Amino acid sequence: MEWNFQAAEELAAALRAGEVSSVELTDAAIARIERDDKVINAICVPDFDRARAAAHAADQARARGEDRPLLGIPVTVKESYNIAGLPTTWGMPPQANFMPAEDAVQVSRLKAAGAVVLGKTNVPVGLQDIQSFNEIYGTTNNPWDHGRTSGGSSGGSAAALACGFGALSIGSDLAGSLRTPAHFCGVYAHKPTLGLAATRGMVAPPAPPLPVDLDLAVVGPMARTARDLTLLLDIMAGPDPLTHGVAYDVTLPPARHERLCDFRVLVLEEHPLIPTGSAVRAGVNRVADALVDGGARVERHSPLLPDLSEAATLYMQLLISGSVARFPIESHEQLRTRVAGLSADDQSLDAVRLRAMLFSHLDWMEANNRREVHRHGWRQLFAEFDAVVCPITPTPAFPHDHDPNPLARRIDIDGVEFPYFDQLVWAGLATMPGLPATAIPAGRSPEGLPVGVQLIGPMFEDRTPLRLAELLEQKIGGFHAPK
Repeated sequence: MEWNFQAAEELAAALRAGEVSSVELTDAAIARIERDDKVINAICVPDFDRARAAAHAADQARARGEDRPLLGIPVTVKESYNIAGLPTTWGMPPQANFMPAEDAVQVSRLKAAGAVVLGKTNVPVGLQDIQSFNEIYGTTNNPWDHGRTSGGSSGGSAAALACGFGALSIGSDLAGSLRTPAHFCGVYAHKPTLGLAATRGMVAPPAPPLPVDLDLAVVGPMARTARDLTLLLDIMAGPDPLTHGVAYDVTLPPARHERLCDFRVLVLEEHPLIPTGSAVRAGVNRVADALVDGGARVERHSPLLPDLSEAATLYMQLLISGSVARFPIESHEQLRTRVAGLSADDQSLDAVRLRAMLFSHLDWMEANNRREVHRHGWRQLFAEFDAVVCPITPTPAFPHDHDPNPLARRIDIDGVEFPYFDQLVWAGLATMPGLPATAIPAGRSPEGLPVGVQLIGPMFEDRTPLRLAELLEQKIGGFHAPK
């Protein structure tokens, strides 16, 4: 039996039935990593000795009659999560030797559920890119085309899943960092509702692992099936036990519907600020056709949809002002000079990003107030619809581009070049208001590259897009291993 590409749910059943041991699953995963990862470079920090020990302990626990959701199942963890005994660098060379003293809260939850952690997966520097490469660990390649990126910032996790290096992984998402790698590598990911899953210990070194409430950023599950996403989200969801968890727990409402024919879905394929490439457009329409064929109510337009241009502007303002506050790019004097040189009529996203680098707290508050207006708009839309289907990025995985100045990079959309970071507008559609979004495979490009779409759902109704993802997986298929 080839176990490496089985779903976590299937592995759990096989373990319970005694068809396989955790030691066997772990050894098989390690053997595949040692055989194939020299080319892919997804696992940047292996932890095989402790994984084998954990697998042995899981088998002993099962022999004693224990049964936990992930007992004995091999998984990986994004490098940005603290794991005691392993370095956390975020790909930043000055932090190459930083060693956290304790596990991140989500790593603790994985281990408490019985998972066997194989190691850590690669990331971009500071998690600040749509690719995954850094000077410490090198470049992670796309399993479908080694000349292309696996995505970022959870690119190592997505590549690992596509290659059979563990059944599950956990990542994070600020600018599509769960969804874009899933889209590029042909796997599943779920960006939870903002604040649903505790983030403590997923922090840039050498900062202490404090239980802060992050803006925009979330942590979430990655898998090879939609049902596995739900399995892992149930383990990850819930407040930090040091803060909100003192007072309450989380109970997510059930999915709005169980049958495809009962869903009301708004399908978007066009954005006013950037075109959608033909391969991604075909993926969106493949999903739309499956929804119609399954009896769902599908609409292409709605006056309830918040303004997409303003949403993209607000997202860029909140994203860039927060990112620059954490990772300063250049001096304020230089920035002021550059911003002063902008024409007042220049409302391009490049100009929006540049101005956001100088945001004051007042500026941020004004953007945040506009965000609340958009959130209200989404609440009204989700009174009429259950989910929104739309692209994750305008293209499939693009060729590696390591230009040291990201602002000089360009993204090619059907032969026309656009500013590199403009492709984030689709990811920001769910991120800016804090909505849940599930990335699913939606076919292949003419070149054979994976294409994914995202299913955006109502706030804190994460089970609704997850259930829709499961129904679409049954309808159009899901993950396929690279050849």
